[in-house]
Amino acid sequence: MPRYEYRCRTCGDTFELSRPMAESAAPADCPAGHDDTVKLLSTVAVGGTVSAPAPQAGGGGGCCGGGCCG
Repeated sequence: MPRYEYRCRTCGDTFELSRPMAESAAPADCPAGHDDTVKLLSTVAVGGTVSAPAPQAGGGGGCCGGGCCG
C-alpha cells in the first residue's frame, strides 16, 4: 500500500499515512487532531541509467533524421 506525506497547516507537523491510491486525496487528520492538512508532493528516486540511441550511419542527421528541417 502506498505511503503519502501530509503537513498540518495548524501545527506544522509532517506525517505519513498508508492508504489505497483511491483515497490519496481524501482529507487526513494530523496526529494532534487538527483537520487542516495538505498532501505533499513526494519525489521518488529511481536508479538506473539512460543512454541516447547510437547515431545511424548515413541517416542525414538533423532534428528529424533528414531533409524536412530547413
